[in-house]
Amino acid sequence: MNELKNIAIGADHAGFECKQLITNLLKNYQVKDFGTYSLDSVDYPDFAHLVASSVESGENDFGILICGSANGVAMTANKHAGIRAAICWNQELAELARSHNNANILCIPARFISTDLVKIITEKFLSTAFEGGRHANRVNKISC
Repeated sequence: MNELKNIAIGADHAGFECKQLITNLLKNYQVKDFGTYSLDSVDYPDFAHLVASSVESGENDFGILICGSANGVAMTANKHAGIRAAICWNQELAELARSHNNANILCIPARFISTDLVKIITEKFLSTAFEGGRHANRVNKISC
């Protein structure tokens, strides 16, 4: 799971504990933690924009965003050019998001999955390569 080097991570208060778990899992990567840094209530777009901007600019190779449902962070991140943020709640979706859609930000619904599943999803997302081929044509049609 360590062929990627730079990963941006961010979460709101609902995803804080999950973010801590993932950050510990990613010890072999360079991880830029954009916050939040506590369980105090915050606004998810503040962190989603920071993570998405860092991936959009190339500062980080991939991003991971966590909030209660993952919907808010995914909607926010996908406003950025070149970002393909995917909500993944199981291993198969994480694999398909990377292999077929070339997703570059993983969005995790912290209130709906177990910590064991978070680890599996994160590992699968980061270890799966984009297949290209017929999928590349489709991915190239995503941006406006």
